[in-house]
Amino acid sequence: MKKQLEQKRLKKKQEKAERKQERQESSQGGKLEDMLMYVDENGNFSSTPPIKKKEEPKTAAPNPRLNKKYWE
Repeated sequence: MKKQLEQKRLKKKQEKAERKQERQESSQGGKLEDMLMYVDENGNFSSTPPIKKKEEPKTAAPNPRLNKKYWE
């Protein structure tokens, strides 16, 4: 009885290892770079990363309180 259960367990373990090996061999190989998708400023999907544009430095907005007094 114990030998039969041991054999069943070993057989199950071996079948599981074989299935795992088959999955690894038949997989497409998913590198992270292949799975990434980028979205451009128009909302279109692309497989290449967007070209970084040089941003202009942002100017600080004037204080609204000072601005209000100045214009009144």
